[in-house]
Amino acid sequence: MTRRNRRQGFTLIEVLLVLAILVILGGMVGLYFQRIQGNAYSDAARTQMGMFETNLKLYRLDTGVYPTTEQGLDALVTQPSGLTRWRGPYLESAVPADPWQQPYQYKLDGDTYVIWSFGPDRQDGSEDDVSTAKN
Repeated sequence: MTRRNRRQGFTLIEVLLVLAILVILGGMVGLYFQRIQGNAYSDAARTQMGMFETNLKLYRLDTGVYPTTEQGLDALVTQPSGLTRWRGPYLESAVPADPWQQPYQYKLDGDTYVIWSFGPDRQDGSEDDVSTAKN
């Protein structure tokens, strides 16, 4: 065969090789963006918890105490029974859910509180929990 009679184009193997490379690159990009989104959700949770901390400090200035564990963060929106110096609401609306659409957790231990989110796995006590606790 002469060069002019030869067919010009890609072989099936070349096309499959290019497709395989594109699939691998697409998978890598997808994993990268998934990790970025996970970090953004954790940052958003920390930001919301920082807002709660500010409002809890205002609550304590007015009432002299932090809300109990039973009252939880809802005490920032609705006046707990028995409190006369409550000057809230300290949040404009109901306590928002965390970025994974789960309620934030709140615990008062003496004069120290902790706010946390279960994180993406929605399991308490796992490695991906997001917390205000200082380590």
